[in-house]
Amino acid sequence: MKESKKSMRRTGIKLGIALMAVALIVSGCGGSKGGGKKGELASIEDRYTPSADTPAWQLDKKEAPTELTWYVNADWWNTEFGKDVVTKKIQEDLNVNIKFITGDDTKLNTFFAGGEMPDLITTFGASSPVVQKADTWAYSLNDLAEKYDPYFNKVAAQDTLNWFKLKDGKTYGYPDYSNTQVDYDSGQIPAKTAFVIRKDVYEALGNPSMSKPEEFQSVLKDIKAKFPSLIPFGFNSIGEGTGSLGEVLQDFIGVPLEDSNNGFYNRNLDEDYLTWLKTLNTVYRDGSISDDSFADDGPAFEEKVKSGKYATMLLDGTPQQGGNLQIFLSANQGKEYIAIDGPQSTVGNQPTLDQSGITGWMINFITKDCKDPAKAIQIFTYLLSDEGQMLVNYGIEGETYKSIGDGKYELLPEVKDLQLNNPDKFKKEYRMGEFIFFGHDRYKALSTDSFPESIKQMQEWGKGKLVPHFILENIDPDQGSLEARSLSAINTKWNTTMVSMIRSKDDNEFNNNLASYKSFLDENNWDKILKVRTEKMQQNKEKLGIK
Repeated sequence: MKESKKSMRRTGIKLGIALMAVALIVSGCGGSKGGGKKGELASIEDRYTPSADTPAWQLDKKEAPTELTWYVNADWWNTEFGKDVVTKKIQEDLNVNIKFITGDDTKLNTFFAGGEMPDLITTFGASSPVVQKADTWAYSLNDLAEKYDPYFNKVAAQDTLNWFKLKDGKTYGYPDYSNTQVDYDSGQIPAKTAFVIRKDVYEALGNPSMSKPEEFQSVLKDIKAKFPSLIPFGFNSIGEGTGSLGEVLQDFIGVPLEDSNNGFYNRNLDEDYLTWLKTLNTVYRDGSISDDSFADDGPAFEEKVKSGKYATMLLDGTPQQGGNLQIFLSANQGKEYIAIDGPQSTVGNQPTLDQSGITGWMINFITKDCKDPAKAIQIFTYLLSDEGQMLVNYGIEGETYKSIGDGKYELLPEVKDLQLNNPDKFKKEYRMGEFIFFGHDRYKALSTDSFPESIKQMQEWGKGKLVPHFILENIDPDQGSLEARSLSAINTKWNTTMVSMIRSKDDNEFNNNLASYKSFLDENNWDKILKVRTEKMQQNKEKLGIK
């Protein structure tokens, strides 16, 4: 999910709005819906006695359904509730009716400007001022769990709770797709990046290695000569970043995550990585990289994936491209894309492929104006539990899926047929795989139906190559600071520099582009940025107990 997650983060809270929101948050927002003092936790003595061994939703004797409003800071969110298999079951199990409302940053800001606060809020951007000030407008999950649902602590990941702690030592928000070290060690998280080649091309060339720079260049030359209708090498849309030629390529060749002193390491200047950028420049000059690849947007890239136009690709976000890859596979049996080792370190480093980190994506909060915080924390517990996760991913056992033994499951034939052949009706009637507030990759590993055939071999290739990048999460300078403004300029400079280096007409131009980037660092407070990032890396290690 990472590729789509990054694009959503760009639509997160804009600096001006966020800062205004924080100012308003600090001064207070809205009155209490419960009729008492704002933030005061009501008694539940007449409803149930909390237990550490039983989830509160199974104990709650409240007869009237609880009505809650849930704001999601994303216009694309499906606001229907209670009409499909997944949300109807949530409605029944929890005795709750949820009214979803959606919007953008402007609408989010109105809540903090004195408007009526929703009961729950889901937003993005773990480092945003609004999220960092959650203690002023949201309930502590620790407090809610202690008073209403101690079972929450059995289903919530302690590392994730620690990660989201604020300065008061409490946690206010909980994310989806938060992977901990335990998750990485389990082997259940699939890789989402791969170097792929069309199977027919690979076999026609005698299954060649492309791991060394000279091999890479030679094979692409052969492809250009023998398959003139194909683009020898492709990569994700460059867009606002560096596509798959930046961090993804760095991970492929195992560029270190920190320097020898355990401080921040500028991976863009790693000699091993620069060797591969020089190789890409040579390949470009050979005519094996199309100029269009630097200009193509996401849809243009995807159309070429669907038609198999690229002979090879360094591909990020294989699940997001799974449908496009499946379209090509279905129409071109024997020509499908397969993963091979591709570029490898010239100095012996092993791959350090990344996946979703501990920060996750969407972050869920229970506001201090929540009408029934006891029911709200029950929702958190339910959706984090195995029972809730099986529901949102696979539906109801016996109705939509069945067990096939060894802890594996599969959709029933009629459900799978609808998923494959009428996806719109499937989403409307079932909604499995869509209700992702507390989603987690490990549940996808419980069924072969979780991913299309087109990427399963790629995921198999990636086993054992994932390395968490926790220490690099949320280490950028705080929004609004001088260092943050400098870093924004530096990132823009690197994006253009990397492309210019690959497209250089000769070695001299390549070196001049690189030198210009280095000078730009010196002129834009790089030493201060380096200090901030190193300090935040150390804080990350302390949060996670990393020595």
